[in-house]
Amino acid sequence: MKIVFLGTGDIGVPALAALVESGAHEVVAVFTQPDRPFGRKGELKASAPKVFAEERGIPVHQPARIREGGALQSLAGYAPEVIVVVAYGQILPKAVLELPTVACLNLHASILPRHRGAAPVQAALLAGDAESGMTVMYMDEGLDTGDILSVESFALAVDETGGSLHDRLAAAGSVALLPALELLAKGAAPRRPQDALAASHQGKLGRGDGELDWSLPAVELERRVRAFDPWPGTFARLPDGVVLKVFPPVVIEAQASGSPGEVLAAGKDGLLVACGSGALRLQTVQPAGKKRMPVGAFLAGRPLAPGTVIG
Repeated sequence: MKIVFLGTGDIGVPALAALVESGAHEVVAVFTQPDRPFGRKGELKASAPKVFAEERGIPVHQPARIREGGALQSLAGYAPEVIVVVAYGQILPKAVLELPTVACLNLHASILPRHRGAAPVQAALLAGDAESGMTVMYMDEGLDTGDILSVESFALAVDETGGSLHDRLAAAGSVALLPALELLAKGAAPRRPQDALAASHQGKLGRGDGELDWSLPAVELERRVRAFDPWPGTFARLPDGVVLKVFPPVVIEAQASGSPGEVLAAGKDGLLVACGSGALRLQTVQPAGKKRMPVGAFLAGRPLAPGTVIG
């Protein structure tokens, strides 16, 4: 089948690579977001799907808005039988959804209908889910509401982070896509409607979401530290307002107690901070303007006495 791939995030590259390297179908074009400023110098950076496509001579289009007339005409000109969407970053209008003659498919990084929305990777860890996976779904005009074709699922590790789960989901997408397309080509692909009552939604995350609220239970904060690594990251504020980034692993000490944000112990073994219930022992931190370091090294230059309240 003739396929157009729409994707911007690097999570979709393994699926795109599997599609191209299989030789079973023809990827006629890749549509991705325009290059964006990156880093302190603001130099333009191409998306990972664009880099992959250009290395293999696949035509690349980067419309600011896919719903614009010129972009729609370019897309229609390829006469795709299937459109495959992975983390494209724009809502697709009805005109795009109805363009392919066979199907418009989306690879969504959760086991739908659980964790719809912009941050399903982090949502699974925040919720303490036992498993996650990549869903192949038929796209409709709703937000992640289309019928399910297939799911590639796996168990989550107890130390899973947002970064490790992202990479595992990317690999799962490459495994799930080709069998789904084979079923479509044969006219044998199933359609299972989603149960809207079982759906949850996670909106787009920003850096401010990473501030640790010590009134929450230690269990929830431990999940947050893992879920938000590497993006958007987690942090606490020292008494003078200095931001202290916190990295996994952090250790839950369920029996410890104190006022939320109170430093219970500080030393080479870590920084023990009281939560709404239990406490967290921080082991790796990064003060503003400094490098990441063990807590012991941080405390050597900046002692925090027990009883100090952070956050």
